[in-house]
Amino acid sequence: MDLKEIKKLISQIAKERQIPEEKVLDTFEAALAAAWKKELGKKGQKIEAEFDLKTGKMKFQRIFLVVSKEDVEKGNIKFNPEKHIFLEEAKKIDPKIEVGKELKIELKEIPKEFGRIASQTAKQVLIQRIREVEKETLYEEFKKKEGEIVSGIVQKVEPKQVIFDLGRTIGTLPKSEQIPNEFYRAGQRLKAYVLKVEKTSKGPEIILSRSYPKFVSKLFELEVPEIQSKQVEIKSIAREPGSRTKIAVFSKVEGIDPIGACVGQRGVRVQAVISELGGEKIDIIEYSEDSEKYIANALSPAKVLEVKILPKNKALAIVPDDQLSLAIGRDGQNVRLAAKLTNWKIDVKSKSQVEKEGLEQET
Repeated sequence: MDLKEIKKLISQIAKERQIPEEKVLDTFEAALAAAWKKELGKKGQKIEAEFDLKTGKMKFQRIFLVVSKEDVEKGNIKFNPEKHIFLEEAKKIDPKIEVGKELKIELKEIPKEFGRIASQTAKQVLIQRIREVEKETLYEEFKKKEGEIVSGIVQKVEPKQVIFDLGRTIGTLPKSEQIPNEFYRAGQRLKAYVLKVEKTSKGPEIILSRSYPKFVSKLFELEVPEIQSKQVEIKSIAREPGSRTKIAVFSKVEGIDPIGACVGQRGVRVQAVISELGGEKIDIIEYSEDSEKYIANALSPAKVLEVKILPKNKALAIVPDDQLSLAIGRDGQNVRLAAKLTNWKIDVKSKSQVEKEGLEQET
């Protein structure tokens, strides 16, 4: 194979497998080293090959680990002449070499072509290393995407998980990370949050989530340019997946309405998020450093007359009589989410309840 063909092969593999050409060259050099060892070397030898893509010249080196006679005599190292070289001998080649370092000695024998068995060994090493590099490249690519959103196509729906086709690899959406009562079908395109990426022998294991609270904030980031540019910030989020989410937003730039930015013209931005979440309700409230105001905002859509800050991180929210059920929400959901959002223990009472309790205390 001439230089042009080798260049073409390396470029083709890099393009098809979507891995850097430098890494393909590394695997090619590893294959050359394996072929040289099979053809001319011995078991236990460590051979390294270098291939110059500009000139087509090959360079082979034998690598020795430098050891001391004292370590061998004490039994700390079992000396192998194919792997080791004594410090005294190594210093004759490189006077600056030290124990524990590697000494590379260039090999003069460079075959014009390798035999059938050596070529077969080189091919096997090349295929194996390319697979390893491909797995490593995929892992590095998706590891960077942890905490981000990816788009995928539902490939297979299983009782305990949903398998997503993410293009070059697959992702897993476990039952625990699915939106309750959400229906999945093969061929459906959906977005998901990359929760965790782990390295395995089979390649990267990508765990996805659609129920994680930050999935909602990342969806807003995709839809709202003001969040992308950090003019508007999502300060807090509380979510009961499939049912309701509350997000607290804050504007860092004077003149920008954080709620309006998230809602969008005619509600187009928030509706895009709701649609992705299958109709999940979303309350967007304005964050405030003033705890009383923040708690009152968090109980939206209910109107709050007054918030009293109590000891031990507790707060009492007083609402009009006709707003009590709205403030508490069905099964206490509204006040529960408001408490999660603000990190305050919130008790909600109607104006008449507070007045009655006040009268009872007076008598």
